[in-house]
Amino acid sequence: MKQYTLFIALIFMVLISFSCKKETSNEVKNKPYAIVLHGGAGYITPRVFPEEKKKQYELMLQKALEKGCSILENGGNSVDAVQQTISILENSPLFNAGKGSVFDNQGKNKMDASIMDGNTLNTGAVAGVSNIKNPIFLARMVMDSTKHVLLSGKGAEIFAEQHKIEFENDTYFYTKRQHDYLLKVQENERKIALKTSTKKFKKYGTVGAVALDKQGNIAAGTSTGGLTNKKFGRIGDSPIIGAGTYANNKTCGVSCTGTGEFFIRTLAAHEVSSLMQYTNATVKEAAQKVIHENIASLKGKGGLIVLDKKGNIAWNFNTKGMFRAYKKSSGEQKIAFFELEVEK
Repeated sequence: MKQYTLFIALIFMVLISFSCKKETSNEVKNKPYAIVLHGGAGYITPRVFPEEKKKQYELMLQKALEKGCSILENGGNSVDAVQQTISILENSPLFNAGKGSVFDNQGKNKMDASIMDGNTLNTGAVAGVSNIKNPIFLARMVMDSTKHVLLSGKGAEIFAEQHKIEFENDTYFYTKRQHDYLLKVQENERKIALKTSTKKFKKYGTVGAVALDKQGNIAAGTSTGGLTNKKFGRIGDSPIIGAGTYANNKTCGVSCTGTGEFFIRTLAAHEVSSLMQYTNATVKEAAQKVIHENIASLKGKGGLIVLDKKGNIAWNFNTKGMFRAYKKSSGEQKIAFFELEVEK
């Protein structure tokens, strides 16, 4: 009789355990997810981007959104979603990252990227690398396979070779648009030296993404070719954790774009998180303050995207426009280009 009672109790415990696991699985399945991305901020206006040209960018942003959302919808983690989303933009010649990267003053493409896991605060970044097809993949490898945060230049490229990261030759990264722009900037630099130039260039570029997965984890990443005609091994904010990229499950994920020196000096991405953590600012309030007070007070230009642990999304910029998009598990979606007033 005692053995029979124990047997019944054991069966009951197994059934309860199975029921709990099923309930937990359903809870995760129904949890919200979201992703937000950007393709750079700058002189992005209806005149510069007429309907046909705008459509090209819109299709690419949509493709990147769908890639990230498919991973999140199927229960994938936010780090994978960010990595794959950014790789889509890196593979396009439309943006200043990966294939579309700008040229430095030596006519080379020197790229930077970073990625951060808001659950563990683990990070990986690379700076000043050449011929890497997808710098965001290399940044992820640094995060997953080393004790380091940031690898640069030749050392990062040797590390990439050892870990079978895909390389491409110089012709893969050549785009006439970016090369012509380099020549214009260099010509303008000569005119400035002669004090005969008043030209202002219409810059835009850098890509980034922030994702929230069904497990409630946030990740963020950024990838860029940097500044056209940059010299002396210049590195911007994109590979600097806390400046151009930051993620923390307690608060939010952030990816920035703009003139990196100003985002480094203000620790812009981390500042958004700090405002939310210590002043209870919303994503919109924090983004507004960092861009229009911290960055603008130094006469810096750029923008950022933010996604918090509840799935709230914000973006802000002080340029003429920013390529940007988001999608939520609810089906809510938006793709935008121009000034905040224009999109209303």
